[in-house]
Amino acid sequence: MSNQNTVSSEFDQQQTGSPQSGEPVYLAVGRIGKPHGLNGEAILYLLTDFPERLKAGKTVYAGKTYQKLTLQSVRTHNRGLIVKYKNHDTTEMIDKFKNEYLYVLAENLPPLPEGEYYHHELLGMQVFDKNEHYYGLVTEILETGANDVYVVKLDDKEELVPALKENLINIDVKNKRMVIKPLTYYD
Repeated sequence: MSNQNTVSSEFDQQQTGSPQSGEPVYLAVGRIGKPHGLNGEAILYLLTDFPERLKAGKTVYAGKTYQKLTLQSVRTHNRGLIVKYKNHDTTEMIDKFKNEYLYVLAENLPPLPEGEYYHHELLGMQVFDKNEHYYGLVTEILETGANDVYVVKLDDKEELVPALKENLINIDVKNKRMVIKPLTYYD
């Protein structure tokens, strides 16, 4: 599973404030930190599993208004990356983005290998077992280190579904539908 965050569906509009259908979907790839030096560079704290995609010439979007920017330069830093945007050459110009999120468009993400999904593709999915018993919607994905765990919510009940091959029968991204093996608990 790949760590990218945002979604788009009726669930998302009610629960997460994501855009209506047809509007761009933005995925957070980092949080912009304080300026670094005096020439318009800033520290970027990463939220993506794919920092190598952030390179000079890439279009990104900053803050709640999704201000369109072009990366002029990108280099590694012990706390993430140091980035510079075209036409932002002073500390004052970059300081306005401090503590804002940096986004990319979801439509520009490369496809993942078969059987791997971006988090935003899974959030909001309807979850059923093979007998068509409805468990609810995937509302959150917990990253435990060993494997992800899907939080499936129905009304005021939550089920935790480990994201393991043996638990997942089918994931249909297009139809926002997941089929799992029946959940069983031991007393």
